[in-house]
Amino acid sequence: MSQICVYCGSSCGLDQAFAESAERLAQALLQRKAGLIYGGAQIGLMGVVANAVIAGGGKVVGVIPESLCQDEICHDGLSRLEVVPSMHARKERMIALADGLVALPGGLGTLEELFEALTWSQLNFHSKPCGLLNVRGYFDYLLEFMDHSVEQGFMKREHRNLLIVDSDPVCLVDAILKHC
Repeated sequence: MSQICVYCGSSCGLDQAFAESAERLAQALLQRKAGLIYGGAQIGLMGVVANAVIAGGGKVVGVIPESLCQDEICHDGLSRLEVVPSMHARKERMIALADGLVALPGGLGTLEELFEALTWSQLNFHSKPCGLLNVRGYFDYLLEFMDHSVEQGFMKREHRNLLIVDSDPVCLVDAILKHC
């Protein structure tokens, strides 16, 4: 069984399309018998994707730093919850458990997790596919910036191309699993 790590917001955002896409991604994981690795919280898009996988009978592993677990945001219905000492340990563990990685809309934490995973791929620390679910153009400006970085000589095209982008959760999951 493949394990897909999902990075996403601890908020649901203002557009219902974000939560709907998280649910559709969860359904795609279930249909393909892929497990979910995620940040371990019950709030925001993290809670939406975890709850949908759990409701469908899928395997869900959460990884959360002990400092956040004290804030009572830990999901208590997971297949397994791993409590780690730090955010760095969380990111390292999530990548280690996963066969592929996907970022949904989110804020600074989501972006930081995605870019660390991409950087580790660029440096050949792992060769796991990294995907971006671009719901309603949420990441359009980020993608334009990455293309600008290539044009300005700060990023190689091959490294920009490490990121698999799609606006459809089903197509993105299929693309990620194809590379696992």
